Amino acid sequence: MGRSANDSWDLATSVGATATMVAAGRARATRDALIDDPFAEPLVRAVGLDFFSRWAAGELASADVDDPGAAWGMQRMTELLAARTRYIDAFFAEAAAAGIRQVVILAAGLDARGYGLAWAPGTTVFEIDQPQVIEFKTGTLTGLGATPTAEVRNVAIDLRDDWPTALRQAGFDTQRPAAWAAEGLLGFLPPDAQDRLLDNVTALSADGSRLVAEVFVNTGASGAALDAATSRWRDRGLDIALDNLSFPGDRNDAATYLGERGWRVDRTTLNQLLAHNGLPLQSANPEAPFGGNYYCTAALHERKAD
Repeated sequence: MGRSANDSWDLATSVGATATMVAAGRARATRDALIDDPFAEPLVRAVGLDFFSRWAAGELASADVDDPGAAWGMQRMTELLAARTRYIDAFFAEAAAAGIRQVVILAAGLDARGYGLAWAPGTTVFEIDQPQVIEFKTGTLTGLGATPTAEVRNVAIDLRDDWPTALRQAGFDTQRPAAWAAEGLLGFLPPDAQDRLLDNVTALSADGSRLVAEVFVNTGASGAALDAATSRWRDRGLDIALDNLSFPGDRNDAATYLGERGWRVDRTTLNQLLAHNGLPLQSANPEAPFGGNYYCTAALHERKAD
């Protein structure tokens, strides 16, 4: 069943389960010494989806869940997430070096950067997500004895609601620059909602603000490969559907859209990102999922240095 404008989910169903899948990938990448996210595995275990818990814990091998030579699978996803995590962590480090002390993580899910990264003194991390997601993650991290490494302020609201007002009420200062992250988010929004999100970010951002985003480019040819991968996962015990989670219809290219609104944008293709991290490249075959994806950083009303 496809998505609808007013659908609902939690961390074990529909699009919410992708947050758990991402955390499982980060946990496995941590186990493989590609990144360092010590909270990913216990958060996945707390959600309780056995397939993802076993992948996170290293109890499933790639050969157990992925077809040999397939264009997509848990191992490819883990490698992509390792590269994506490094890219976004570096973005936050560069923003901190530029003096930015406000961070906003949109649709934060099981992201635990507020507890794991070495933030500059005086940094406030605003995490926006649905109330039940915020409550679950905060409660689980508290139970683990985790201590925030910045001032973490939870903004418990659905992005379909008036989140800009909720963010300001949580103490966000529109007169100071901010670092925004839209990781794995834009592709799960309806085309018009993507535009509204970027418009809101622009309206809330002071000059010098920065944004990092993953941009999904749907070729329309990768559906069969994704279906094949998720079918095999279901055969191995994943009792949820992870297909049909995006919304149909043409959408504006995010980087172009931002550039037209005063942001200076730099793009990095998926294979550039993988190559930079010494990881296997995604196939150029148009049926390979996510091969057209790119990653971008943007700075508002900043000129590129000569």
